[in-house]
Amino acid sequence: MTESNFTHEDSRADELSHAEVYIELHQDKDFIDELVAHIESDSPDNVFNFLEPYNAADVADLMEVLSYKERRDLIRLLGEKLDPEVLSEIEGSAQDDLYDQLSNEQIADAVTDMEIDDAVYVIEELDEEDRSEVLSALPHDDREAIKESLSYPEDSAGRMMQKDLVALPEFWSVGQAIDLLRDQSSDLPEDFYDVFVVSPIHHPVGKVSLAKIMRARRSTKIQSIMEQDPPTVNVMADQEEVAYRFTKYHLISAAVTDENNRLVGMITVDDVVDVIEEEAEEDILALAGVGEESMGDSVFSISKDRFKWLFVNLLTAILASLVIGLYEQTIEKLVALAVLMPIVASMGGNAATQTMTVTVRALATKEISPANASRSVWKEFKVAMINGIFLSLISGGVAVLWFGNPLLGSVFAAAMIFNLMCAGLCGILIPLSIDKLGQDPAIASSVFVTTITDVIGFFAFLGLATVVLPPL
Repeated sequence: MTESNFTHEDSRADELSHAEVYIELHQDKDFIDELVAHIESDSPDNVFNFLEPYNAADVADLMEVLSYKERRDLIRLLGEKLDPEVLSEIEGSAQDDLYDQLSNEQIADAVTDMEIDDAVYVIEELDEEDRSEVLSALPHDDREAIKESLSYPEDSAGRMMQKDLVALPEFWSVGQAIDLLRDQSSDLPEDFYDVFVVSPIHHPVGKVSLAKIMRARRSTKIQSIMEQDPPTVNVMADQEEVAYRFTKYHLISAAVTDENNRLVGMITVDDVVDVIEEEAEEDILALAGVGEESMGDSVFSISKDRFKWLFVNLLTAILASLVIGLYEQTIEKLVALAVLMPIVASMGGNAATQTMTVTVRALATKEISPANASRSVWKEFKVAMINGIFLSLISGGVAVLWFGNPLLGSVFAAAMIFNLMCAGLCGILIPLSIDKLGQDPAIASSVFVTTITDVIGFFAFLGLATVVLPPL
């Protein structure tokens, strides 16, 4: 990757730590206002000089914060002085605006200076016509490497991997390895941490860190210092599986292999950190029924994305209301039921959400598997039962003191413990079932869990009240 254009040895950013620069950019309203003033001055030199001290990631974040018009004006003013790295750092609607305003020739020039995985990130976001045009403008080797990466499924290891790596035979010496690294320095990846060791048929049989190579004597055989049979990643593996392997085995880099177990690329930890952040963000948003949004998205697009889940929630709320309607006469006779029944449903929903959140996380980190699923279900049921007993005693006592009706308090307590136990089971069984069907449990679990606990809570409380409480 080429050195960032937004670097200057005499700049004020050089006088600050990276953390201080970050705080200045993201927490100082005066800084944003000053940038907007430079944009409104319509002076390319003013804008460039103002942003020159900051790296590409910070400039990308700034573009995401600006309004649609301010962002497009900023891109226009920077023109060809825009750092190519910004293209691989920007996200959301700001990314669309940036790509729309840049010419395909400018995008091709930027992609040429990128690592393959970053280049793929940019190219895959273009529409079909622009993608073909940009690819045709690239050097042959870069074009073929990017095409091969694009041939793999989205969010797979093949999309993430870098094609540039260092692979050596195990019978080489450390001295031969060092000489190769020095002689071919211009062809090496920009950043790498391990040298992969391969068999004659190019199967990875080990890896050795650069630190070990530098510490060993030149006569030392690579085979004697390499880590044998390190964890590898299949080229078709989902990026979530890749992140799991890096986390589990504490990897800095990993070899990527094809269906014949041949070495075809490598993935480094910096790419995996992005995946971990992306997957965590995706799960959190999915649990709330919200898609990926950014501050730069339009009101209409955000409203449209949120509407579908709100509509589903509306339907489930109507279902819960229909249950209440079945006991309309009972509620009319004893108004206290209308006061207490939202508490039963709310406690069940909260308990189920706790269990569901823990379960979704455990599924993502593979802490729950077919081997221990039944044990996990039983554990959550016992937790729900214990909480249900204590909360039912407290809530039943409160109901007796509130309304002076011991029988009503008993019904309230019984409904509370029953709903909490059901909530515990639903909170773990629903995500497990959705995962078993091959779907993402984070996306649909919350809707089903909330509906079921509401319906069960209303049925339990109002049903018991109808049967147990004497008619008025």
